[in-house]
Amino acid sequence: MKTFWRNNSLSIVLLSCFLLFWFGQSLAGHAVNNQELQEHGKSAESYLEYLSSGHFWQATFENWESEFLQMAAYVFLTCFLFQKGSSESKDPDKKESVDEDPQEHQDDENAPGPVKKGGWQLALYKNSLGLAMLIFFALSFTGHALGGLKEYNEEQQMRGGDAVSLSEFISTSQFWFESLQNWQSEFLAVFAIVILSIWLRQHGSPESKPVHAPHDQTGND
Repeated sequence: MKTFWRNNSLSIVLLSCFLLFWFGQSLAGHAVNNQELQEHGKSAESYLEYLSSGHFWQATFENWESEFLQMAAYVFLTCFLFQKGSSESKDPDKKESVDEDPQEHQDDENAPGPVKKGGWQLALYKNSLGLAMLIFFALSFTGHALGGLKEYNEEQQMRGGDAVSLSEFISTSQFWFESLQNWQSEFLAVFAIVILSIWLRQHGSPESKPVHAPHDQTGND
């Protein structure tokens, strides 16, 4: 058990933090939503009712959407773009192991199955991480649209307005304001770590260069 925790502690802690903060979001969102309902003379919702509301799912997917867009863009952009001196970039002046032709390793004993099989399976596997992030982004974008539509129509109903269709909601400035305000912050955060890792260090972190490394060293080797 001790070995399992040591080998998986990062994933376990990150997942635990996610669940804890998501639960906290639901409690705070429930309180905010009920306050808004009462201000409009409506009955308060139970916690379980809130978990199926547009308010909860719009807020959830709106944030997931931006996170997966950030990671998808970062995975793909770092394939061919560089930042000299950053621990988050490949070195533009040398060939990296991640750029090796996987077909040259088909006979490696511990190579993943798709590498050994080659063909379309290898072609798909070569891009599977970025594609997975794009799929999660697309699903979250759809969830944001559907959850936002439900919340928007609920607000329209309280104000005596007319409900709108999904296509009409996606064309509203509110939908794109919700999306773009998160997208810009994600790219700012990635820009910050790419640039700051040139000069700043965090001892023991694989996201940082060694503390003794020169500023122009690229990557964290």
